[in-house]
Amino acid sequence: MKAVATVRRAPPGVILAEISGYDAADIDVMEGLEAVRMRPGMYIGSTGPRGLHHLVYEVVDNSIDEALAGFCDTVHVHLYPDGGVSVADNGRGIPIDIHPDLGISAVEVVMTILHAGGKFGGAGYGVSGGLHGVGVSVVNALSKRLVAEVCRGGGLYRMSFHDGGVPEGRLERVGDTSETGTTVTFWPDPAIFENREYDYDVLSRRLRELAFLNRGVMIRVTDGRTEDGLHQGFRFDGGISDFVAHLNSSKDPIHRAIVFFSESRMREGVSVPDEVEVALQWNAGYQNNVYSFANTINTHEGGVHEEGFRAALTYTLNAYARTHNFLKDRDQNFTGDDCREGLTAIVSVKLANPQFEGQTKTKLGNTEMKGFVQKAVNDHLADWLDQHPAEAKIIIEKCKLAAQGRLAAKRARDLTRRKSVFDGSGLPGKLVDCTSRNPAECELFIVEGDSAGGSAVKARDARTQAILPIRGKILNVEKSNLERSLRNTEIQSIISATGAGIGEDFDISKIRYHKLVTLADADVDGSHIRTLLLTFFFRYLPEIVEAGYVYAAQPPLYGQKIGNVIHYLHSDRELEVLRVENAGRRMPPAQRFKGLGEMDYEELWDTTMDPEKRILRRVTIEDAAMADEIFSTLMGDDVEVRKEFIRANAGDVRFLDI
Repeated sequence: MKAVATVRRAPPGVILAEISGYDAADIDVMEGLEAVRMRPGMYIGSTGPRGLHHLVYEVVDNSIDEALAGFCDTVHVHLYPDGGVSVADNGRGIPIDIHPDLGISAVEVVMTILHAGGKFGGAGYGVSGGLHGVGVSVVNALSKRLVAEVCRGGGLYRMSFHDGGVPEGRLERVGDTSETGTTVTFWPDPAIFENREYDYDVLSRRLRELAFLNRGVMIRVTDGRTEDGLHQGFRFDGGISDFVAHLNSSKDPIHRAIVFFSESRMREGVSVPDEVEVALQWNAGYQNNVYSFANTINTHEGGVHEEGFRAALTYTLNAYARTHNFLKDRDQNFTGDDCREGLTAIVSVKLANPQFEGQTKTKLGNTEMKGFVQKAVNDHLADWLDQHPAEAKIIIEKCKLAAQGRLAAKRARDLTRRKSVFDGSGLPGKLVDCTSRNPAECELFIVEGDSAGGSAVKARDARTQAILPIRGKILNVEKSNLERSLRNTEIQSIISATGAGIGEDFDISKIRYHKLVTLADADVDGSHIRTLLLTFFFRYLPEIVEAGYVYAAQPPLYGQKIGNVIHYLHSDRELEVLRVENAGRRMPPAQRFKGLGEMDYEELWDTTMDPEKRILRRVTIEDAAMADEIFSTLMGDDVEVRKEFIRANAGDVRFLDI
């Protein structure tokens, strides 16, 4: 688009366009896939690792839509050494005939035209996750090269594209086959994506999640970049019940899973029924994890289906407890938080014409689904509780303990508030605050130890950087309830310093810093402290993480002097590369930083705190279920599960600091 060079306020009676040089000729219409390449973030979220992996998900979602339609039971994702990725399925295959209005093959239409597909009118797909019809065309737009192969009607057809979706020719029949299906192979464009290295673990976890949500469908992933061709296949005939069992595998379930499938109803104006599947199971822990999906899309922002589930859960448990005299006080009720403490649940709905908020599809808005899910959960959960009185009693007792903990936590919060009033500040005594009162520019460094905290205080920019020293390792909140956590002095200090509160008092608009930075030593102990802090933020202040306010500083591990210049390095690999690049030059032994306290404050500023030079890693939650699984494994009580995780991932550890 052409930019207007100057913008002035129009004098009375003068048309603005006449003085700005802006008329109809200045309006450009971007054709084809040009708009995607111009603003890729609008379509895939970012051009970083998240957007790169999203390309794969867009293609896989098309295959899953074939599975939802009942025409596909196998999907295979393959990573190639040259950076290419292929997604193959045994569905019906993209139609190969000529589109009656456009005069080109349906394959070319799907690959090159936004908002084109078989998911709008309902004839091709009754239920679909790829609602907006921009999936594979966006992948084509952001690829250096893409090849589409279709097996359909006895033939194998191929069409290739280059440089953002430019056809290399028309669709051609290149062979015969009795199979059906579609294979899309693409190479992300280096002009769009600086980093084109796919993370096998990230992809495999998402594919495993899709297999849980589509019971009976086999989803395979192969990493052809490794010598042994790392390969996994996921198929779960139990569907979401297997999903809940997997998520609770590192926890301590207190009863058998409650599962009900395929509650359905017909809605006027649509040809396929709405369906809801729910699986839930309480464990002995304190965290609640409710994950919702619509047409297999992870609605991590929730929506009406999740609202219906939460309302039904609270109502049904209260009704059962009152009917069976577990609640004797007429004014006593379990809150939603009481009912969900220690709960792991999956709520999956399938419906025609889903209404998602935006292309990222993170929140479901079909209002009619709230009552549908609510009634289904009310009926089925009430029946299950009546039929399993012994397990129902265990669940209700769990809710009662949660209610007692909630009241104790409230008393602890009240005590903290009263202390703040009496000491006149409301801020922890060790906090060295910054002078700015603009949260958008303020940073809070949470530093382990008084020694490192002292260096950080001397090094900081006093206008925008605040320092909060903490003593040792904070409480592992994975093994503690909110009441016990609130009694921990270090956690109290963090909550007071951030200013947003916690639990019922939480208000993100009151947060005092838009960067909360964990600053710990570059060794194993430092990593443990960082993990404890991140566990606290993830479990009790997830809104702060989701807002993008939590960061991890990356202090250097080595300082290598070459001539008069000191090079700061963050790993053994970086040190090795530097030495190879400077082979033949005399270099003293590298300085190994065992802790932040060993650095003088000038070094700490230059390497870790200077906004112009430092490395900060923003902590994000791409997939809440994946994050819950990792935190539960690493920080929970099950030692065997943790050992198995370490054994399984030991081969991926390149730089071990012991």
